[in-house]
Amino acid sequence: MSSDREVWDHWYRKAQAQGYRSRAAFKLTDIDDKRKVIRKGDRVLDAGCAPGSWCEVALQRVGPEGAVVGIDLQTVEWREAPPNLRLIEGDFLQASAESLLEGIESRRRGPTRFDVVLSDMMAFTTGSQGTDHHASASIVERLLATLPALLREGGNLVYKIFEGERSPELLQKTRDCFEKAKPYKPAASRGDSVEIFVVGHGFIPEAAPAMPPEPKRGPPAPGPGWGR
Repeated sequence: MSSDREVWDHWYRKAQAQGYRSRAAFKLTDIDDKRKVIRKGDRVLDAGCAPGSWCEVALQRVGPEGAVVGIDLQTVEWREAPPNLRLIEGDFLQASAESLLEGIESRRRGPTRFDVVLSDMMAFTTGSQGTDHHASASIVERLLATLPALLREGGNLVYKIFEGERSPELLQKTRDCFEKAKPYKPAASRGDSVEIFVVGHGFIPEAAPAMPPEPKRGPPAPGPGWGR
């Protein structure tokens, strides 16, 4: 059986060979190939986008008629960025919906929203599984509460969470505001990793949870980026 290191090296080499910025690209391609999240012409928000590999995949999948907005605490350098990509240096959890939606046009009736929201965000890890799980759960909880302002009715969602005691609760909250929501572990994730991705289809805005109160002690301070 291959070791986790050998598996990591396989995806790292494959990312280099195909010109992706990181092996995380294959997590999104796997999710989208299996769960059909992104369509041609979609408007996609990538929250916690550094180093940019999910933006690369999303751009390929939406085509020139779609648009991708990426935001991260870390600057994402992009030589000759295509006109349908906008990169923002900032904290998604503090950004306004208006700033994220700026320049995103809609041919549909009603307010402009994204068709897909992606989140691979994770606060700087501490090495404590319980602490890191609760930090990721806090991020997911706030992400779900922001969706009515960002994601169109019927839109799709992918987010990462570190598995732990709050995972069933947050999966149920996701199922409450999506027609269907299921967890998925991509092949490019390490076998010993506690990360899991939840994929939601068919957003129901009125069923989204309310924004939770600010925690007395927030999640661990982020590192240079959101930790992809």
